[in-house]
Amino acid sequence: MTTSIGGFDRVKALKEFDDTKAGVKGLVDSGITTIPAIFRHPNLHLSPAASHLSIPTVDLSLPRSIVVDHIVSASKQWGFFQVVNHGIPLSAIENTISAIRSFHELPADVRTQHYTRERVGGVSYSSNLDLFRARAASWRDTVQILMGPIRPEVDRIPMVCRAETLAWDEHAKEIARDVMGMMCEGLGVDTGRIEEMSCLEARLMVCHYYPPCPEPDRTFGIVDHTDPAVLTVLIQDPIGGLQVKKEEDGKEVWVDVKPIPGALVINVGDLLQIISNDTYKSVEHRVAANSHEEARVSIAIFYNPGKRGELDLYGPLPELISSEKAAFYKNFTISEFMGTFFSKGLSSKYLVEQFKL
Repeated sequence: MTTSIGGFDRVKALKEFDDTKAGVKGLVDSGITTIPAIFRHPNLHLSPAASHLSIPTVDLSLPRSIVVDHIVSASKQWGFFQVVNHGIPLSAIENTISAIRSFHELPADVRTQHYTRERVGGVSYSSNLDLFRARAASWRDTVQILMGPIRPEVDRIPMVCRAETLAWDEHAKEIARDVMGMMCEGLGVDTGRIEEMSCLEARLMVCHYYPPCPEPDRTFGIVDHTDPAVLTVLIQDPIGGLQVKKEEDGKEVWVDVKPIPGALVINVGDLLQIISNDTYKSVEHRVAANSHEEARVSIAIFYNPGKRGELDLYGPLPELISSEKAAFYKNFTISEFMGTFFSKGLSSKYLVEQFKL
């Protein structure tokens, strides 16, 4: 990252922003009408989303064989889908989103007491995980809670969202278990195969707050990326902004993930693309900067293996490899996988490419 350009000391500006401990919300509360230079993404040309396309919606109340077919099709063709009729009360989803909004909208002198870049007791609150490594910052603040394999220190979770986030972890885990099982069936392996690899154990809850942006055409909420995970389960408020990349007629277009009340958004992560030996696709996605008057909230849980010893190797499932279909990826440890991710940060498809044979 360049320290100084044309007299502008970027590192100093980043540190000054971070030292406020008030995040992007603090900038908005100060009444700014233009975004600071550290948030400006050069050569940003956001073409309109393809309005005639939408990601698949899967009704979990249908017969299981039909649901499996729908999930497999969506995971192969889109890497993203929404699920409805999943059995979680709408109130549980709305309460969780409301609680996260309440935290981010606490008075600055209260909120800043939680601000830290280090996950202390499994919990952190900051703006832009990759603030000091990214080419440009993005317009969001985030609470992260490591829900497993080691439980967080509960009293480190802000009181205003403590009960709701802990409850949401339990609700979402059951859906993740069901979806992973059906994905396994779609691969022709035992229903519990991915869960047995400890892929429900490491759970990182990432609670994003996207304040209104005075110049939404000059920055992002989150830049293009794929998820360094097995599976992601996300809930979002009605404002929207999440977009998925899709190829159509040889061209790449962006498709809005339109909010559906009560729906969960599920996407394939890089690790699942590797485990499935390219059967399921991890797809680039991004979040547009918020052009609305109200802040946007989304809450994602990333599911990854909990077994992380030097002898715990991950790669394509052996059951999927044959003389007709070779393995496309080498085996690796989770420390190698995550170390590669953190060396690059949010970088589209970089992880998958690094482990190809």
